[in-house]
Amino acid sequence: MSFRYLCCPTKQIMANKRNAGVFFILVTILFDCIGFGIIIPIMPALIKELTGATLSEASEYGGILLTAYSLMMFICSPILGALSDKMGRRPVLLISLFGMAIDYFFLSFAHTITLLFAGRIIAGICGASITTASAYIADVSTPEKRAQNFGLIGAAFGLGFIIGPVIGGVFSQFGTRVPFMIACGLSLVNWLYGYFILPESLKKENRRAFDWKRANPVGALMQIKRYPALIGLLASLLILYIAAQSTQTVWSFYTQEKFGWNEKWVGYSLGFVGVTVAIVQGGLIRIIIPRFGQKKSIMLGLCLYVLGFVLFAFASKGWMMFAIIVPYALAGITGPAIQGIISTQVKPDEQGELQGIMTSFMSLASIIGPLLMSSLFAHFTNHHNNSLYFPGAPFMMGAVLTCVSIVICYQTLKKHH
Repeated sequence: MSFRYLCCPTKQIMANKRNAGVFFILVTILFDCIGFGIIIPIMPALIKELTGATLSEASEYGGILLTAYSLMMFICSPILGALSDKMGRRPVLLISLFGMAIDYFFLSFAHTITLLFAGRIIAGICGASITTASAYIADVSTPEKRAQNFGLIGAAFGLGFIIGPVIGGVFSQFGTRVPFMIACGLSLVNWLYGYFILPESLKKENRRAFDWKRANPVGALMQIKRYPALIGLLASLLILYIAAQSTQTVWSFYTQEKFGWNEKWVGYSLGFVGVTVAIVQGGLIRIIIPRFGQKKSIMLGLCLYVLGFVLFAFASKGWMMFAIIVPYALAGITGPAIQGIISTQVKPDEQGELQGIMTSFMSLASIIGPLLMSSLFAHFTNHHNNSLYFPGAPFMMGAVLTCVSIVICYQTLKKHH
């Protein structure tokens, strides 16, 4: 036992509590992302099973389900965050985790599309606890460790989206409901772990009354007018987020429609996306951005996005999708480079507000994008109308939107930066 521990046992105990809290939050986020990723490969088959629809028609249902989930997260994130400021982080997190477990159990027995829709709404409400999880990290992190711990949150997200789709794809062969049962088990284990282990992080003297003005999901979006020099870059980022929904929304439907993939191969491909994105975000980004600079990295990344979307749209063999994922993942340097420029334009005490704006933009894109992309896929794969058969239409829309983003970004960088 060290001399420091003998002299300062209280500090050591507090440090252990902080570490336990950080570890729990990382496990929570990891399990949440695994649970979300598990069900992605089986959604097309489940929707077809519940509705009797074709794959083309099922994609529209899929877009609506994803929009409902994202809309509830958009509305409930600031509400749960404000509630955690009043009640403390622990009760909000535990209630959300238990709610997710109940929801996945409910979804494993949902026998109509209406019940599936209700389940995704509940999942969106409970999933909004990511705001509280982030606040918990801020509570228990020392100033010098805060950035590192927030980086670990990103790593937990990435790892969850690597593991989840693969598990979902593999276990889907035992039935479309099995992945929901696995997700339920993960959430329940996480809740039990938190119930017995998780300490409260927010001291009573630091709590504040609930205020609907602070819990307003539109409030963060309205704050953009405070940063006129950043409006162009933020608009470019929003358009890029919407474009990225072409991949996130229709990937499962597109690969099954065009290449006849089963749920297992959908899971493998999404797992590969997760691995390549993790490599780029965790390693290559530290080499590319310092070497080329932020402005060139942004333009390079946007051009790679356009290339990736176009190649996805016209891929003729399944193996090509795996090859195209590489330049598409490399395009991921764009977001951090834009955020890097944006973050240098505001004062230190405005960083939190700025991050709130960008988070709101991501949520807004997750509401608009799925409806747009799923509608395009359904229209251009519907064999009963006379339109051109082109399953890659959502990816081409992604390419067009990214070109718009390039123009806005170039003009903004030239004028203000």
